[in-house]
Amino acid sequence: MRARNKPWAEDYLLKHPEYVPAEPETFKGSWKAAVFGNDNELHIEVGSGKGRFITEMAKMHPDVNYIAIELSESIAITALDRMIEAGVPNARLLTINAEILGDVFEQGEVDRVYLNFSDPWPKTRHEKRRLTFKKFLDLYKTVLPEHGEIHFKTDNRGLFEYSLQSFSAYGLLLTYVSLDLHNSDFEGNVMTEYEEKFSSMGQPIYRCEVRY
Repeated sequence: MRARNKPWAEDYLLKHPEYVPAEPETFKGSWKAAVFGNDNELHIEVGSGKGRFITEMAKMHPDVNYIAIELSESIAITALDRMIEAGVPNARLLTINAEILGDVFEQGEVDRVYLNFSDPWPKTRHEKRRLTFKKFLDLYKTVLPEHGEIHFKTDNRGLFEYSLQSFSAYGLLLTYVSLDLHNSDFEGNVMTEYEEKFSSMGQPIYRCEVRY
């Protein structure tokens, strides 16, 4: 379902630079020191939606820096509210297009990329929009280190199978795979809003980890 446009969203985000850094390109190469004030690992979630995952991860892992990336400002305001309520100093939010990741982060600056319940874009003509398409794998490679990781989770079996094929064709190393995450022995899973909804309906959740 498409989110209702909120004309005031941009102004609201601008009023909270403590969580939404202005001109993110100016921090390229210095996110850890200049923004977070430490040298901890930096993990980003591309397509963070309403921010439940990234906020809960920041609470669980205070020794990791997290950045949520959500293009829609009308959706991102909910993620911002979650961060404010949780008071997580190790979380930030960017409303940018994933296609400019290389303008915002230096090579090797990001240690891990999360892709959670991305739009499956099921029609063949929309393949290039899928966040596991080769073009995006190229983008993630420009910001990850040599053995940087992608953690991918979805309820859509078609997208999952496509993504496994895309990862394999790209030459990524598959280090973990689950065809039914919630009935596996995986520990520390943080659910997104979509994940909770589909899981409650009996839909299996698919998850994998790959490494460059």
